[in-house]
Amino acid sequence: MAPGDEDSRRRLSRPTPQGAIVAVLAIAGLASSFMFTLVVPIQSKLPELLNASREDTAWVVTSTLVAAAVITPISGRLGDMYGKRRIVLILLGALVAGSVIAAVSPGIVGIIVGRTLQGAVVGVIPLGISILRDVLHEDRIDSAIALISATLGVGGALGLPLSALITERSDWHVLFWVSAALGVVVFALVLWIVPASVLRTAGRFDYVGAAGLAVGLVGVLLAVSRGNEWGWTSAPVLALGLGGVAVLLVWGWWELRLDEPLLDLRVAARRPVLLTNLASIGMGFALFGSNVVYPQMLELPVATGGFGLTLLGASLVVMPAGVVMMVLSPFSGRLARTVGPKLLLVLGAIALVVAYAYTLAFSDAIWQLVVANLLIGVGIGFGFAAMPMLIMRSVPQSETGASNGLNALFRSLGTSTAAAVIGAVLATYTVQMDGMPVPTPTAFTLSFVLGGAAAVIALVVALFIPRRAAGERHPSLPG
Repeated sequence: MAPGDEDSRRRLSRPTPQGAIVAVLAIAGLASSFMFTLVVPIQSKLPELLNASREDTAWVVTSTLVAAAVITPISGRLGDMYGKRRIVLILLGALVAGSVIAAVSPGIVGIIVGRTLQGAVVGVIPLGISILRDVLHEDRIDSAIALISATLGVGGALGLPLSALITERSDWHVLFWVSAALGVVVFALVLWIVPASVLRTAGRFDYVGAAGLAVGLVGVLLAVSRGNEWGWTSAPVLALGLGGVAVLLVWGWWELRLDEPLLDLRVAARRPVLLTNLASIGMGFALFGSNVVYPQMLELPVATGGFGLTLLGASLVVMPAGVVMMVLSPFSGRLARTVGPKLLLVLGAIALVVAYAYTLAFSDAIWQLVVANLLIGVGIGFGFAAMPMLIMRSVPQSETGASNGLNALFRSLGTSTAAAVIGAVLATYTVQMDGMPVPTPTAFTLSFVLGGAAAVIALVVALFIPRRAAGERHPSLPG
């Protein structure tokens, strides 16, 4: 570690106890990941609540996913250049603004605008992980990263029953007032506790690169997320998908020509970084697949092979996965320092494979699904903790924000693909009950197979990630 870097880290860590910084960033991570499950309890009722078609109300979810994918890598680069805490505060401000807009909007347009702004706050998590590297002593970084990474799954798992409880007891607009209040509290905590970083990347922001990345990602993600409803071979889907890919190819050519690119693709192409990002797609698919399939199976009527639970009851069955992720986070950090993050990622992928295989064999009782979700929690807890560790061991300190943002983007590609593919499977294999289509057992079986296959792919990719000795870091990195 260079002396100047060590001095900077000491200056940053003196004013505030490091444990308080980690706690505040973890709360920020929980708040941001909560946005993904915020509207799940009212999703099926949105056409009635907003007096709009089901295709239009699907944008309430799609807009959040797309905004998260687009903003996260861009905000990471902005954080490297202008200060990570400053960008975190801006994203939290967007969360508050979006929540208020959605809370006061009677129609669908305001809700979509609000949900888009809420999706931007997901960039807080990779930025928070990068802040840890700037402010913490090296001995504490891995455990802290594991904790912040766990919030990606914990926020959704714990937030779902909270959302269900709110919608059962009060008006649905209260969901957005609660998220606005949460955003205000987290904003104040970050402003008070988290120190401003003195570690900045010099240079000018690549506005053309940011626009190109945004246009390309929006095209690809819209094609993936809406292909099931518009038709995979329809003109809009083909135009968006192929057009988005073409824009991204031109964007990549542009980035390679610049001395100060938005994302350094040469760093992103390093084998550990590239393979970690590819594994992230499989991990994201496996996580989101479980979030979609298990609750639906639990809520389906008994007559159709489900368990007939309310949304709140189903949420409580799924919730233990989030608890496991949180409990495992300190152990994940210690294990990573002992055996390295690659093995941690491999163990996480194995746990996900076992979880889906177990569900295929045993899914006749609620307690069996509880066991499966505990295994999901182990897999996501280990896997999501390992990925940012692998990234930050392989990139220079000036690239941590952008590189973690890119990793979050790959996870978003996995979740968006899972939403489209699993949604298509559940919509295709249905039977009519009281005039409504409901998924058949075949739909759930195929969904579990797909989730398990994604976990297997993540496992195979993880096995090819170069392994460093425990504690060894990239030559250009501190420590």
